[in-house]
Amino acid sequence: MSDIQAIERQILDAIASATDEAALEAVRVSVLGKKGSISELLKSLGGMTPDERKVNGPLFNGLRDRAAAAIAARKTVLEEEALNARLAFERVDITLPARPEPSGSVHPVSQALDEVTAIFADLGFAVAEGPDVEFDDYNFTRLNIPPDHPARQMHDTFYVAKQADGSRHVLRTHTSPVQVRTMLKQKPPIRIISPGRTYRVDSDATHSPMFHQFEGLVIDEVTHLGHLKWVLEEFCKAFFEVDKVEMRARPSFFPFTEPSVEWDLRCDRSGGQIKFGAGNDWLELAGSGMVHPRVLEMCGIDSTKYQGYAFGGGIDRLAMLKYGIPDIRSFFESDLRWLRHYGFAALDLPTLDGGLSR
Repeated sequence: MSDIQAIERQILDAIASATDEAALEAVRVSVLGKKGSISELLKSLGGMTPDERKVNGPLFNGLRDRAAAAIAARKTVLEEEALNARLAFERVDITLPARPEPSGSVHPVSQALDEVTAIFADLGFAVAEGPDVEFDDYNFTRLNIPPDHPARQMHDTFYVAKQADGSRHVLRTHTSPVQVRTMLKQKPPIRIISPGRTYRVDSDATHSPMFHQFEGLVIDEVTHLGHLKWVLEEFCKAFFEVDKVEMRARPSFFPFTEPSVEWDLRCDRSGGQIKFGAGNDWLELAGSGMVHPRVLEMCGIDSTKYQGYAFGGGIDRLAMLKYGIPDIRSFFESDLRWLRHYGFAALDLPTLDGGLSR
């Protein structure tokens, strides 16, 4: 009996000393395996007399049951310890902020583009888009720009490699090809705004080889310059966030409009800032005019039934005027200090109700 108790103490000490499941499994094999110490004791019952088996059988079986129970209990403890250790190692503290502060911002050009789009959407204009690489036919010919026009020359337009048929594509010099595409696939009435990138061979403080324009087009049975003037006035009041504006018209020439008009906006340049709606100075705003009948005909629209007006301006220039940015080249220099100063909060989307540039 004392020998059984000694064996049991040794087994229980070994089980308690197991520090992980692998060590505990080794103890189990050494005790309950085919050649384990308890298994050998059970095998020895076969060589005992019936009286000896009556005495030792319950002792050996009880030892086996207690050892198995102790191993199972120790295994449960080790599994919980391993799980707790894993959870502590893999824990993620969700109470910490993902970022201490916002690190990105909306570029002033993107902000101005969103503002322009929001304003014209409120005026009933749909947004139309087109490719940056454009057919020469759409960029020039269907806009009544003759083959010898200076805008077609290499010093003003980026041409790409010739196609297999000998034709050449261009990087669009304005977003007017979007108007052409719209007129070719959509019947009047048409009321669209076409913002996007444009490209011209020019670079200085107020010009960039790649810049952004917005152009508007309205085609209907009854349109006139009064409609055009009202749309531009409403746009200027909303964009520059003033109660009133004063505009004056100057006759001009564009191949795709007749008559053609350029608009100036009254402003005050005193104090190193430009303020709109007051003052004695004038600032060139946009080019516009009534769509030339030849453009309508080349785009498949009956010029005896329909007429329309078109207008356009530079989004980069509008951003410079509104946000006091002196040099257009800084828009494209990727200077993080400049972007942090002039940038807008990423989720602060411009709306007419909430304020465009708040």
